[in-house]
Amino acid sequence: MLFWVFFVLISAKLASCAEYRDEFHEELFIKPLVSGHINTFFQFTTKWQYNNRENLHHTHLAPRSLAEIFHVYSLRELHVSLTNVLWRYENWGYPVIDAAPGAEVLAWFDAQDVRNTPEKIDEQWKNLVATLSGLLCASLGFIDDTNTVQPHFTIRPQFYSSVQVNSSFVRYSTLPHEVVCTENLTPWKKLLPCGHSEGFLSLLNSNHIYATNYHSLGIHVRQLKGGKGSGEMLEIKQTVNLVYDQILLGGQDWSVRKLFGQGLAGSCPLAESSKIFLDMTHSQHLDFTPVPEAVQTSRRGGIDTIFAVYDIKKEVPGRMFNLAAIRKVETKNILPLSSPPPLYARRYILGIGQERGRIVTKVTNTHWSELNVIVQENIPWFVPIYLHTLTLRLPSGQLIKPSAVKYIPGQQRRRAYHLEVAFKLPARTSVEMSFHFDYIFLKWQEYPPDANHGHYLGSAIVAAQLPVARNFTGVPVDGSLFVDNYRAKMNINVYREIVLEEALKP
Repeated sequence: MLFWVFFVLISAKLASCAEYRDEFHEELFIKPLVSGHINTFFQFTTKWQYNNRENLHHTHLAPRSLAEIFHVYSLRELHVSLTNVLWRYENWGYPVIDAAPGAEVLAWFDAQDVRNTPEKIDEQWKNLVATLSGLLCASLGFIDDTNTVQPHFTIRPQFYSSVQVNSSFVRYSTLPHEVVCTENLTPWKKLLPCGHSEGFLSLLNSNHIYATNYHSLGIHVRQLKGGKGSGEMLEIKQTVNLVYDQILLGGQDWSVRKLFGQGLAGSCPLAESSKIFLDMTHSQHLDFTPVPEAVQTSRRGGIDTIFAVYDIKKEVPGRMFNLAAIRKVETKNILPLSSPPPLYARRYILGIGQERGRIVTKVTNTHWSELNVIVQENIPWFVPIYLHTLTLRLPSGQLIKPSAVKYIPGQQRRRAYHLEVAFKLPARTSVEMSFHFDYIFLKWQEYPPDANHGHYLGSAIVAAQLPVARNFTGVPVDGSLFVDNYRAKMNINVYREIVLEEALKP
């Protein structure tokens, strides 16, 4: 009798394990930038097919905390990023995944859930950011109605939906002055199935991460349609984006050991694939060792990108792997040239004194044809803006008319100013979008910490459909891994975020 009970328990355990149809992939993308910097992008992807939403309480490789958040708050898509320093679009091209400086949270709620009324979504949003604040040890609890907007034109969903969704189910907010440090990295690591000393995760040493010119942590979760008869799929991506300065590395040569302080000991035993992708498109002046076992070419938007692929699963177990790049002797004094990306932007403040000013966003089109561009502004309530001062001006001084304008005025201490402007950007020119604002007096308790820094404004978002993929390296929306770049031959929908480089002084 005891044997029979024991057999039933084992059978139940094996049956429950069989229900887990998940897979884990770890990837490292390395791209030498023309500016002399090195961009490294870590991507840890978990894909999990499940039969019903109750299974989100019983996870295997996927982090249970994220699965429960997705279930409890009835989400379809979630993006969280913690970023330090600016991404230089004009010099570095486009990142794999955009992230605004500070903290950024974007959530799409389930439109098919009858419980998700507008009032309920606002309550769910507040509870969601409070939960994420505890999960990542970040100050996301400061996100509320005063800095949250509902983008109408700019943000498009990346999840699968059988019905059309609208902007009433999306919430977006930023905390531009949020500081990123090791207390955010540690809980972020604990969400992965592998240990700190296994696989690519072993390279993420805080001593080297926070000495970079740019670093960003990200969590990206979305719901997808699974295979035939397999229910739904939950895709969880955890990303780290870093930019190193070669001068600080001691010269024009670089290696994995120089970048991260150690070599790679091997792959994560739970990972289905562990691959390093090296962008060799503009690296003819470098010799790489070891020689890649495969070289793949991706053609997207009329641009060819050459990838060298290193499969860490095929490396000898226990032997340290070190990818190194050595500059060729005959090219020591030759600098690689690359054209700027087809679309980039800058942002600055004009005005004298402490009474009023003007915010200017300069969007540049380097392509030979005009582009349809949308610019979103999320302005805090303590910076009142005036819609009648909105102007779109060409370098010649000529004014152009916007195609569409969505404006929600702010309310002091209650709601932020939300502005979305769509316009046609002529070929090979720039447009300056500007509007006036006032400085207002704050109560002494409303000043942020380190008030001498001034008040930071959240990032503007520039959205456009790029006609070419110049200086662009990103995973297709309908894909999950870097290997999906080889099959991508369609136009690219890219949403770009530009940061305000100057703070408003009190």
